[in-house]
Amino acid sequence: MTSSAPSTARSLLAVVLAAGKGTRMRSERPKVLHPLAGRPMLGHVLAAVEAAGATRVAVVAEPGRDDVAKAVAEALPEAAVYPQAERLGTAHAVLAARAALAEGADDVVVAFGDTPLVTAGTLERLRAPLAGGAAVVVLAFEAADPTGYGRVLVEDGRVVAIREHKDASEAERAVRLCNAGLMALAGSRALALLDAIRADNAAGEYYLTDAAGLAAAAGLDVAVVTVDEAEARGINDRVQLAAAEAEIQARLRRDAMLAGATLIAPETVFLSHDTMLGRDVTVEPHVVFGPGVVVGDGCVIHAFSHLEQARLEAGVQVGPYARLRPGARLAAGARIGNFVEVKNAAIGAGAKLNHLTYVGDAEVGAGANLGAGTITCNYDGVNKHRTTIGAGAFVGSNSSLVAPVTVGAGAYVGSGSVVTEDVPDGALALGRGRQVTKPGWAERNGPKARKD
Repeated sequence: MTSSAPSTARSLLAVVLAAGKGTRMRSERPKVLHPLAGRPMLGHVLAAVEAAGATRVAVVAEPGRDDVAKAVAEALPEAAVYPQAERLGTAHAVLAARAALAEGADDVVVAFGDTPLVTAGTLERLRAPLAGGAAVVVLAFEAADPTGYGRVLVEDGRVVAIREHKDASEAERAVRLCNAGLMALAGSRALALLDAIRADNAAGEYYLTDAAGLAAAAGLDVAVVTVDEAEARGINDRVQLAAAEAEIQARLRRDAMLAGATLIAPETVFLSHDTMLGRDVTVEPHVVFGPGVVVGDGCVIHAFSHLEQARLEAGVQVGPYARLRPGARLAAGARIGNFVEVKNAAIGAGAKLNHLTYVGDAEVGAGANLGAGTITCNYDGVNKHRTTIGAGAFVGSNSSLVAPVTVGAGAYVGSGSVVTEDVPDGALALGRGRQVTKPGWAERNGPKARKD
């Protein structure tokens, strides 16, 4: 059955089921909080339902899971969390949000916190037939191997039932159209259909899927919307989690390249759900983008670099083997070289940190140049302190800047210095011990002398 996209005037309640323990994950962490592309599975689902036009969101969770409630609040603060005290099946789980259902909505979509690859576009397609009069809409896929999946049974082009694998006959098990779990219901009929479901099945549970059969038996329209099997994949263990990560990374890489970035070896680059790469960005192999990274046009990220919560303006070069930690802000044309780490620091336009350097809690002015081995000593064991390096300053190799300290614009710091006092603009600072040379020492004290 096809229909136009739902009107934006139609209200939508999204019920997200997130109470599963996920015992096969072998983890203390709830299944829905395991991350994909830098965001919990549940976060992906909440983002999708929001983008699909949800006007209200109800999340059904295990009682007492403050970690799940916190994740919901961070991802979608306006969402409400409802506890599911008993686990008696998917329909029972949806009814844990009875209060939200009773408030009424034109459309109701039921999604699952462990099915994170379903897109907002698919949710919109799932919802669309409701505007055309359907009472229930089932999301389904053609399975390569349908074993274990519920079968969507269609007669004369109409859905008549969804049969769980354990309850299906041999003929029904031959059907390859499988239930993806997600379902849309007309808001005016949702509670009546859910309340009519009985636990008369092999598991003794209240199946959400029975809503389709009940609606069909009552002569109501039950539609089916199909989706690729990969998108409908649920996650129950870490093998499936890895497969889902591969799928979402493939999507993110494709989107980045279509938007104008070059990934030289895409399969080796790992992106976060919110990574933003500008046009003509080049990313070399084995680069990892953690959450919160924005890369401006024309930047080059060299191999084996790691970036997280960093912002790069146009024309920046990073790496190879560089690490940008949270709070790194690089102005246009800045250069961060090999084995350089930047944390909570602003690097000015055209500034150079070319190798073997740590800059944390600092501001580096435009055009400044920090030699190899430069360290901002920002932590005194209790508190963090700031270092300010002026525009055009030059810091010689193997220098330590003990914060809080300022190196003025155009100032020089001699190699091997330990700087503990401010350096005025244009001044030269030397903070090292005077060299002592002892002629003939090796002949008198070296290995040969000791051997003799």
